[in-house]
Amino acid sequence: MARTRRITLGLAAAALALGAGIGVAGVASATTTPTPAPSAGSSTSTDGSTGTAPTDGRGGRGGHGGHGGFGFGGEDATELATKLGVDQTKLTDALKAFRDANKPAAGTGKGTSADGTRPDPAAMQAELAKSLAASLGIDEAKVTAALEELRTAEQTEHAAALKTRLDKAVTDGKLTQAEADAVTKAVQNGVIGGGGR
Repeated sequence: MARTRRITLGLAAAALALGAGIGVAGVASATTTPTPAPSAGSSTSTDGSTGTAPTDGRGGRGGHGGHGGFGFGGEDATELATKLGVDQTKLTDALKAFRDANKPAAGTGKGTSADGTRPDPAAMQAELAKSLAASLGIDEAKVTAALEELRTAEQTEHAAALKTRLDKAVTDGKLTQAEADAVTKAVQNGVIGGGGR
């Protein structure tokens, strides 16, 4: 019985790690989407936005944001620009310049350095804050605070989604509550899924 439980927990953890790995790969390869020019039929507000963003206040992250600050695009860039009080186009240009300057060396995997290690997410976020502050002419502490707010919101969203999936697995009899709790603890402590930063 204990062996079956360990195998089940191992499979659940592997599936979760695979899903998280796919999400991280998506973030690492994220590109910014150019903002479309308003058409004659769209309304433009005083801040230059076309009013086409979701109105739920959170935007549609879809798992592509935060993570050390590299994955900003679409709604995440809009939200960051708003928090910083800057034009989204200037922010997008500054983010692209940062990504271009910090591309992995040829021959390395996505998100890895020349020595094959992953950069520290906190260090990358600090570098991003410094670069954005310099590019946009604003206080680095303000950029750091805005990035941290977005990162915390992203982590909260991921934790809620994980809890929902694990609760369903328990309800469906696929996991015991103890197994679901173990997966949650592993994610929170950064053992799997890149959580607990």
